[in-house]
Amino acid sequence: MTVFIAGGTGYTGRTLIPPLLKRGHQVWALVRPGSDAKLPPGCRAVAGNALDSRTFAGQVHGADTWVHLVGVAHPLPWKGDQFRAVDLASVRVAVEAARAGGIRHFVYLSVAQPAPVMREYLAVRAEGEALIRAAGLPATFVRPWYVVGPSHRWPLLLRPFYALAELLPATRDGARRLGLVTLEQMTAALVEAVERPAQGIRVVDVDQIRRANSCSP
Repeated sequence: MTVFIAGGTGYTGRTLIPPLLKRGHQVWALVRPGSDAKLPPGCRAVAGNALDSRTFAGQVHGADTWVHLVGVAHPLPWKGDQFRAVDLASVRVAVEAARAGGIRHFVYLSVAQPAPVMREYLAVRAEGEALIRAAGLPATFVRPWYVVGPSHRWPLLLRPFYALAELLPATRDGARRLGLVTLEQMTAALVEAVERPAQGIRVVDVDQIRRANSCSP
């Protein structure tokens, strides 16, 4: 397949591109002008602004799948304005470009829902999902809560609390829905989403992300 990735130089994108290339896919990554050196060999750089489709829309044609990983780094409750200015604005632009470019499958990095915290972040991601649905694009919504990896390991301290919450009937569902996943599991889940295009809308939750680890490239 030919995969167009928005957000390819970010935390998740950097780990996703190499296995896609290794598995024989062509990968085109949208990057800021001058940032192409951050991409691995074999990945085609598409210089543009993720918030302005006019800067890259003409280079989408020929791709099968769009993977949307654009978002504010280190989401925090008080970043609501940034979520709308970056996360929501970028997916609105992406949907427009994907439809015009003939994309057949849209993979969207969303977030586990519902949750008692990060309400503005959840609201923005839910709006992003709604935009994709309204556009009629076949899509996979990948919904992690927190992805543990390099420089993102502090939630491992919460594992004892998660284990206890999963034992109690009153908190079991929430603990599983908002569980931790590793960066390796996320990568495997995204690779699987690319290689198994949805016909309509498919939601991949935390439990499914964890199981995708067995398919890790």
